[in-house]
Amino acid sequence: MTGIPGIPGIPGIPGATGTPNSDPNSLPAPGAARAWTPASWRTRPQAQAPTYADCARLESVEKRLASLPPLVTSWEIESLKEELAQAARGERFVLQGGDCAEALSDCRPEPLASKLKILLQMSLVLIHGSKKPVVRIGRFAGQYAKPRTSATETRTVGGVLTTLPSYFGDLVNRPEFDEVSRRPDPGLLLEAYQHSALTLNFIRSLVDGGFADLHHPEYWDLSFMRHARLSPEVRGEYERMTRNLADGLRFMEALGERTVEDLARAEFYTSHEGLNLYYEASQTRQVPRRKGWYDLTTHLPWIGERTRQLDGAHVEFFRGINNPVGVKVGPKAAPADVVTLARLLNPSDEPGKLVLISRLGAGEVARALPPLLHAIAKAGIKAAWISDPMHGNGTTTAGGIKTRSFDAILSELEQAFAIHQREGIPMAGVHFELTGEDVTECIGGASGLSEQDLSTNYASACDPRLNYQQSLEMAFLLAKRMAS
Repeated sequence: MTGIPGIPGIPGIPGATGTPNSDPNSLPAPGAARAWTPASWRTRPQAQAPTYADCARLESVEKRLASLPPLVTSWEIESLKEELAQAARGERFVLQGGDCAEALSDCRPEPLASKLKILLQMSLVLIHGSKKPVVRIGRFAGQYAKPRTSATETRTVGGVLTTLPSYFGDLVNRPEFDEVSRRPDPGLLLEAYQHSALTLNFIRSLVDGGFADLHHPEYWDLSFMRHARLSPEVRGEYERMTRNLADGLRFMEALGERTVEDLARAEFYTSHEGLNLYYEASQTRQVPRRKGWYDLTTHLPWIGERTRQLDGAHVEFFRGINNPVGVKVGPKAAPADVVTLARLLNPSDEPGKLVLISRLGAGEVARALPPLLHAIAKAGIKAAWISDPMHGNGTTTAGGIKTRSFDAILSELEQAFAIHQREGIPMAGVHFELTGEDVTECIGGASGLSEQDLSTNYASACDPRLNYQQSLEMAFLLAKRMAS
């Protein structure tokens, strides 16, 4: 287990810059394959790893997690893989979204229903604009861990500068700034599993129960359309799209078709960053009548920008599972490294297995994305490209509040669409940090949220999210772009 020498309980942050931290001599020769087991990652450098002081307690928790039922099933995973392969060919479109980091305390009906609601509503708008089926993937039921740039945080407590471990999400420690809360706790792995199971149970109940009224735009909060910042032309386009969507849905219902009902019961897949390998490995197993191993904590785990070292523990672990695997790719990623990474994670080049998630920033996407697309295409690698316009567009206000600009997020998306279109490589989907709540964390959008408004309802413990109105507006803008 890694950590900072001399400071117990503080996680180490190797590779925090996002640049692959690999020794070429440690990698297998081309064409060679090293043995993989669900435990082989333990022999590799592990970035962002928590240091658990009580190793016996950690081992006990791992054994307990391994004995519990899976959170998802292998057939759901294989179904998602097939849909991702279709998205990579331009036949479907992926909407992936949810909280920056889930909190155990938010495992309640209202916030869960609001997340499901905004994702469903956005997907319907995107279906209308793209004329394609939309694959809905939530950042929920497991997004309890977050990587951090710094292993420690220093604050003044009682007039004394105090340094403690950073908050790495409820899977690892607690946000309160005291020694007990910030100490990595293996018991939180079990709590996160239990809350993930409760979340999945509630979401599946809502989906199976219909959630049908959410298909009717007359029930949606469309007040942003009336804001003065919108030109009459744009407002008219939004209103026409809303009327067309509502008319089409009512027409299908009048005909007695099951299409609307089926949409209400459409599959929702789960995803989270596979940051804590003790958690992921404990639920990784073989299943009857299928070859290989499945990580049954989620349908789609992804590797973050800070943990994608070619010789690191995360790449080692995720190369051996049957799940589709996402990889965040930032502006410093070398195209040759991304090709090597893709081959490590998907050596058989299985369709739907690899999702490359570009998170480049509005000012970098035009420079960085084309070489990445060219390198993967030239290597003949099958991958679904998804744009994450959130993580490259973070800023901090003069008052020290983290925020993101709606305009910058939209700019990166529009540039990415244009680049993919020009290169003839489908943009398979989008990845947002969002909430169905009326938070004030990102500036901009038709509602005109400003820096002065951020303190009104800033609820995120980590990164800022699009609120309900901003998310729905983004869906309308995307639909307009896809329809053109």
